[in-house]
Amino acid sequence: MTTSRASAVWEGKLRDGKGSFKAGSGAFGGNYSFRTRFEGAAGTNPEELIAAAEAACLSMALAAGLEQGGNPATRIETIAACTIDKVGEGFKITTMDLKVRGKVPGIDQGKFQQAAEAAKNGCPVSSALKGNVQFKLDAKLD
Repeated sequence: MTTSRASAVWEGKLRDGKGSFKAGSGAFGGNYSFRTRFEGAAGTNPEELIAAAEAACLSMALAAGLEQGGNPATRIETIAACTIDKVGEGFKITTMDLKVRGKVPGIDQGKFQQAAEAAKNGCPVSSALKGNVQFKLDAKLD
């Protein structure tokens, strides 16, 4: 199986420090800080990376499920919103809100919804988060 890698460096104290990360493949990287993570400042954060991973994984899983069911999609778009909240003394990722839109010839809304639910429940990123994060799914055909 495949193992994916990334690295991160943090310099300084929590509130005024800064961090950077990069994918092992070199395909992407970025800078982050306390403000980008907890105060909504412009820039990236770990939760944005988790949202991107979820969106990509769910889109692929849904495309695979639809194809296996005899209705290959021409387009799947997933927007994922990963929310971090203060819980007790610390912070916790609490919600993954998923908006999925698909162009799938020959399928009705009910079957698309079922396929999206199955993809959400079966994709590896969702499985890694399951039991710790509340998922919300809004799946519609375009």
